[in-house]
Amino acid sequence: MKLEVNELIAGSKAQVWNVITDIEKSPSFITGIEQVEILEQPKNGLVGLKWKETRTMFGQTATEIMWVTDAEEHVSYQTRAESHCAVYKSGFMLNEENGKTRLTMSFEGTPNSFFAKLMSVITNPIFKNATAKAFKQDLNDIKRRVEGQ
Repeated sequence: MKLEVNELIAGSKAQVWNVITDIEKSPSFITGIEQVEILEQPKNGLVGLKWKETRTMFGQTATEIMWVTDAEEHVSYQTRAESHCAVYKSGFMLNEENGKTRLTMSFEGTPNSFFAKLMSVITNPIFKNATAKAFKQDLNDIKRRVEGQ
């Protein structure tokens, strides 16, 4: 399953970047995230940051371990998580548009077992819409945080 959602934010790329990389404090401004625990902090930069994130999705609380695999300051960063026989990659990309910033959130889930592949065929249509809705809410929460500064 692949999806992408975006939001135009009245703020600079630097302002948006500061909010989306404040992962430790994200539960205070992203309504879907209940708790974040930093597990590994890189000496500098964002690559290698690893955390445990608890959020409510599909009416259930789930905890995933995520880490940053790639980052270019004020441009984009990518994360990875592995659970439920699948690899999940997500990311943020920032693009300037007429003095504002378009923040795009991408997601890709790749099943890595026969059973997970079979289940994805059945559940993808349901989960794709619900996941897109949850990510759109995350973007709205980020927008509110940036524009409220």
